[in-house]
Order: sequence, then C-alpha cells, then structure tokens
Amino acid sequence: MRNNGATARHHRLIYLLSVAHRRLQRWMAARPESEVTPAQAGLLFILGKQDGALMGEAGAALDLGPAGISGLVDRSAAARLVERRADREDGRAFRIWLTPKGRTALAQAKTGAAEINAALTEGFTAAEIDIVARWLTSIQDKFPRSSDEQNGADQ
Repeated sequence: MRNNGATARHHRLIYLLSVAHRRLQRWMAARPESEVTPAQAGLLFILGKQDGALMGEAGAALDLGPAGISGLVDRSAAARLVERRADREDGRAFRIWLTPKGRTALAQAKTGAAEINAALTEGFTAAEIDIVARWLTSIQDKFPRSSDEQNGADQ
C-alpha cells in the first residue's frame, strides 16, 4: 500500500525523527555506565567486525566524511580506545586498530546496545519493527550521501 500525498495522514515525520534522534543520543550519552560516546561506540562496532579498517572505510560505514572520521578517530585515540597506524602498502593511508581498552569498551557497548534496542522495540511486534527498519533504510536510499557532498555538507 502506497502513501497518496493528499490522503496520507500528516505525521510530522521530519520533526518526530529529529526529536527522537536528539533524545536517544542525549539519553545514551548520559548513561553512567557509558564510557564512550554513541559515535565512538559506532566506531568500535565497525572495528569489532573489521579491526584495522582504513579510515575511509570506517568513515563510509558511519556516514562520515574525511573531517568527521578524522576527528572521531582523534578523540577515540586520545581516550586510548583505538590506535591509528600508517598502512603498510600505502603510506598516505591510515588504518584504525582497537586497543585492549577499546575491546573492553566494545563489549560494554554491545551490552548497552542490546538493552537500548530492547527498550526501543518494547511494545511493538517484530513485523512492525521490520516496517520501521525498512522505512529508515529507505531514507538512506532516497537521500544518498552523495547529495550531501555536492552541497558541501560534510558532517
């Protein structure tokens, strides 16, 4: 069933999505057991799957441009969660590696993410969550990152 503009119910989706994002980010950052920011947790998840990822690969996976991933890696390295090392084959490229502290933080972040996902899905059926996930994924397809870069927005 497709949404017909004139007959579709007005849900204020932009507003609801924006507020939900801000509240979730603030709530996650304020958790006392959280030793990492949500952005750092995202980087740790990427490295948990592919330790030694290139900076550009990690940035693409997190939907960050060069400046964004560089700053995130800098902050994560300062917190001793990751190490940045020159690539052996291309001295201009850098790879990111988890530290022992980063591995511990990753395990904690996985536990925290499971708890948050349980809270987010509470009261909804699996089928409803599948629809929400499909809708959120469709936003990435409808508004690809390349259009951000053409407009000079590099977050």
